[in-house]
Amino acid sequence: DVRTPVCVLPPAARIASMAQPDSVRALFFTFNSLALRGFGGVLPWAQHVLVDERGWLERDEFVELLSLAQVLPGPNICNLALMVGDRFFGLRGALAALGGMLAAPLVIVLSLAILYSRFADLPIVVAALRGMGAVSAGLILAMALKLLPTQRSNRPGWLFVAAAFVMVGLLPWPILWGMLGVGLASVGTARWRQVR
Repeated sequence: DVRTPVCVLPPAARIASMAQPDSVRALFFTFNSLALRGFGGVLPWAQHVLVDERGWLERDEFVELLSLAQVLPGPNICNLALMVGDRFFGLRGALAALGGMLAAPLVIVLSLAILYSRFADLPIVVAALRGMGAVSAGLILAMALKLLPTQRSNRPGWLFVAAAFVMVGLLPWPILWGMLGVGLASVGTARWRQVR
């Protein structure tokens, strides 16, 4: 079974062959629903909705966009929303996707901040926040395990994943140094493979 790699097709032809949002409004409401579904952990929902449900991105493309979103300044999911929106509708799409991602959470966070300032000391509130942290960590781990097969043929990728886990997960290195070290090594390896 020989499969044509996704990156062989030109981007315009690849986009035309895939499902697309009907309008800027559909893009806004999709990202708005993502923000509401994944409060505290949007990335796993983004992967599920954009790749599995809507089919707007293929899994490899989602991984590539997410990698770029993590390197850029700002929240990963906002960077991802901007890139997906721009891909389909240009600047209008980027603003719609970002607006959808931020509209409802802004109202919710402001409301919760007001409530939290009044009820922060209650044991039930403290326990609920601890539970939400555990759920968010589990969702991110599940997404990472689901996307790991996209790196099957990428041997250096496995090495970089392991190095990042050791540097940040096991050693007391700051995330910035781990990102710089693994990021520079991965860019250098990609460049070397491209030239070779």
